[in-house]
Amino acid sequence: MTTAPFPAGSIVQVHGRAVVLRGNDIDTDRIIPARFLKCVTFDGLGAQVFADDRSEQQGLHPFDRPEYQGASVLVVNRNFGCGSSREHAPQALLRWGIRVVLGESFAEIFYGNCLALGIPCLQASSTDIDQIQQAAEASCDSQLSISLDPAAVELAGQRWELQLASDAQKMLTSGQWDATRQLLSKDQELTATAARLPYMQRFAAG
Repeated sequence: MTTAPFPAGSIVQVHGRAVVLRGNDIDTDRIIPARFLKCVTFDGLGAQVFADDRSEQQGLHPFDRPEYQGASVLVVNRNFGCGSSREHAPQALLRWGIRVVLGESFAEIFYGNCLALGIPCLQASSTDIDQIQQAAEASCDSQLSISLDPAAVELAGQRWELQLASDAQKMLTSGQWDATRQLLSKDQELTATAARLPYMQRFAAG
């Protein structure tokens, strides 16, 4: 796991090493098993990401292998994040250290939950993803450089074009994905508006 700071504000570029997780249709039940949904906060979920898969593979799972520790870019295949719509799945990935996901395709709700956390999910063809995975596995210490506008990734002297929906691209690069930060930045305006509301005036008067 990494101690990299959580995303904040506009996200235009992401740099980091990759962890490769091969396989299609990896669902949210595998990303974070159901027994961990009882947590009061998301804070401890990073240690439990892929808990059952990691237990079965006894240290051979990519998230346990020493060469991938500290990675922040997850490279997956088709239909990643399918299954139940639990927001715990991207929360667990975020707390493990993942800041961007590259893949062939993503489940719609998982994609939206990632966007709300500032985790870009960028797509590429099956051929390109396979090439990126091979390049990442061949040079585990190399940094990937990912840009969101235009959407592309560079690794070990190679470059691949990526796809990112225009609305998601705008939200990420402008910082609009961060709803809490936007609210806090408008605190004075919100306070002034609330003060003008009749029911808030009655509440303040007791």
